[in-house]
Amino acid sequence: MTAVPVFLYHSVSDDPPDWIAPYTVTPRTFVRQLDRLAAAGRDVIPLRRLLAAQRGGPPVPDRCAVLTFDDGFADFYWTVAPILAERELPATLFVTTGAVTTPGHQGEGSLLPPAEMLNWRQVAGLDGYGVEIGGHSHTHPQLDTVSERRLGAELDGCKRRLEEVLGHPVTAFAYPHGYSSPQARRRVQRAGFSAGCSARDAFSSPADDPFQLARLTVMADTPAERFTAWANGRGAPVAPFPEHLRTKGWRTYRRLRATVGRPVRLTTGG
Repeated sequence: MTAVPVFLYHSVSDDPPDWIAPYTVTPRTFVRQLDRLAAAGRDVIPLRRLLAAQRGGPPVPDRCAVLTFDDGFADFYWTVAPILAERELPATLFVTTGAVTTPGHQGEGSLLPPAEMLNWRQVAGLDGYGVEIGGHSHTHPQLDTVSERRLGAELDGCKRRLEEVLGHPVTAFAYPHGYSSPQARRRVQRAGFSAGCSARDAFSSPADDPFQLARLTVMADTPAERFTAWANGRGAPVAPFPEHLRTKGWRTYRRLRATVGRPVRLTTGG
């Protein structure tokens, strides 16, 4: 089974807000990580190419990787996109539609704390330059704890808004915080998405579940040695594998807290 590192980034900045700082890498670190991928002989491919292979399409290269970015921070436009363009590397950007701004105005509202986010003109521009734009819900809730009605509104509203702006179908989705459930995964499919990216801190593979696609979260404190191991296909399990009991227990706990009106507050991105 081929281990495919699908990297999950958030912000790439030298001066992020405190709440997202643990999930932020500096531009210098990001460039060094791309250098490590190149040194390991990794061919960075579009996410859609991996998804096609999982559905019986052409196989992916033996040593490939995928770059994904969650939430929709403005530094993707100003910092990440130029670095990727210089190296001619593809990436997928998952956008929280309620956090996207219009020039001079805030977004419609999301659960993400304050930060400089992309505006709709930038989202459309990135799409035009070839960055794949995916959905990341409307307000960034824990989708495995919300009602069926809220789940539908978050997914359908996100997809509809992105497609209105971009003028073409949006097919990839990433679960906020990486949290999903069988119900959420089924609803993502019903909304018309063809993939649902999770986290799982594992390698993906051509045999992975496209609606629970595993990614490796890159943190501010991810050691260079660990990233190098990932680039060389070591240091993490390979999906698919059964959901851990602790994952199910954590979901049950969060659902119970949400039911009694005391939801678990998560201040991180994802």
